[in-house]
Amino acid sequence: MAEPALFVIDSRTLDRECLAQSLRSHDIGMPVIAIGSFEEWLAQKQKQPAGAVLINIGGQKVSDPNMTSHLRRVVSECGSVPVVILADKEDMSQILKALECGVHGYIPTSVGIDVCVEAIRLAMAGGTFVPASSVLAMRHAAEAGTQETRPMGGMFTQRQAEVVNALRRGKANKIIAYELNLRESTVKVHIRNIMKKLKATNRTEVAYMINDLFPSESGFADAD
Repeated sequence: MAEPALFVIDSRTLDRECLAQSLRSHDIGMPVIAIGSFEEWLAQKQKQPAGAVLINIGGQKVSDPNMTSHLRRVVSECGSVPVVILADKEDMSQILKALECGVHGYIPTSVGIDVCVEAIRLAMAGGTFVPASSVLAMRHAAEAGTQETRPMGGMFTQRQAEVVNALRRGKANKIIAYELNLRESTVKVHIRNIMKKLKATNRTEVAYMINDLFPSESGFADAD
């Protein structure tokens, strides 16, 4: 059987071909096949299995009944294969609706190709990617009027705690930088400082130690 491929689905020929070529040049780790519709994938899935499916919905709303029905069908047909959508809109209501449909990622078209690649890899590893700006807006709204407490018993600054929670979810530095609106070099500095505080030798050890020390303090870890 052929090697599993990433299927990029977009009805617009130029858009899907440009996106597919960008993903190939960034070494997504599998063949990238651009097609115009989900039906095309159904017709060839027996001879070309999917490792992941990326659907570009453009400016369409996930909450539109036809789109909701379509995404549910795609997720159902794909089974264990992760489905990720690329969309122009970043409304939290649309993101939540997409997650309800069973997608493993909601990538806004405002991100760069590096973040897009990492988001797809995260979905393939079993995680879920959503835009940080929307999650943070929802989190801040939920915390409005409440007294801010220092995270994780005061061991870390607020920013360090956010980086720690991203490490707990196995996120790559590029993803952490995008979500927290930081430079990747700044993320690396935060990780080094966190490791010093915990006397950890690597980021995996950080995640294990934090889970042992603060098993009930999830912070951003529950946002996905």
